[in-house]
Amino acid sequence: MTVEVALEQRESAPRQDNQDPALFGQTPSQTVGPFFHYGLPWKGGADLVGKSDMGARPDLFGEEHYLLNLSAPSGTPTGEVIEIAGHVYDAAGEPIVDAMIEIWQANAAGRYASADDIRADVAIDPHFVGFGRASVDADGVYRFRTIRPGRVPGPGDTFQAPHIAVSVMGRGILKRLATRLYFGDGEGNDSDPVLALIPPERRDTLIAHRRDGRWWFDIHLQGENETVFFDL
Repeated sequence: MTVEVALEQRESAPRQDNQDPALFGQTPSQTVGPFFHYGLPWKGGADLVGKSDMGARPDLFGEEHYLLNLSAPSGTPTGEVIEIAGHVYDAAGEPIVDAMIEIWQANAAGRYASADDIRADVAIDPHFVGFGRASVDADGVYRFRTIRPGRVPGPGDTFQAPHIAVSVMGRGILKRLATRLYFGDGEGNDSDPVLALIPPERRDTLIAHRRDGRWWFDIHLQGENETVFFDL
């Protein structure tokens, strides 16, 4: 049998490999999680100012397996210590219990702990990283302890109102959702260039309000009260 004949017979034969749609149909979509509570948070990941185990979910670990190391802060950051908390809700208004939240923010003087922040007029706080990560608890609530951020430069010669960048991850979310937390009494909220891009009736979804000694910021993934999210 010549090579040409063998190739012709193989090409005319019905496909029997694992690429044949008749055998397997459409490939199922891939989703994320639910591995956040075990693999990604860590003890102290939500405490940006001290040494506690905020951030992880010890109730999901057997005591013999709860061996994560605590964060090791180098010192006490400068600024006002605040606590942030909030529910994460689905479209039906039900708490989501397997979400994970990340925050990224400037220090109290308005400078990020990043090589990309090249401002020379504001010092970097050597004891403040500005990044944190927290799982929601069994009630769908996340919590952070951090420093209230200062104002950072905006477009042109403007300054942005104090804010914290927030990312949401969870089961079924293929790409993290990015939003911002502003403070209800924040200086410059009325002139913030990012808030100004959002319709007035939707801006409150980005505003944290003081309640019971902490700043409360609920996140709605969908539904009537859906939080404003930004394209990445």
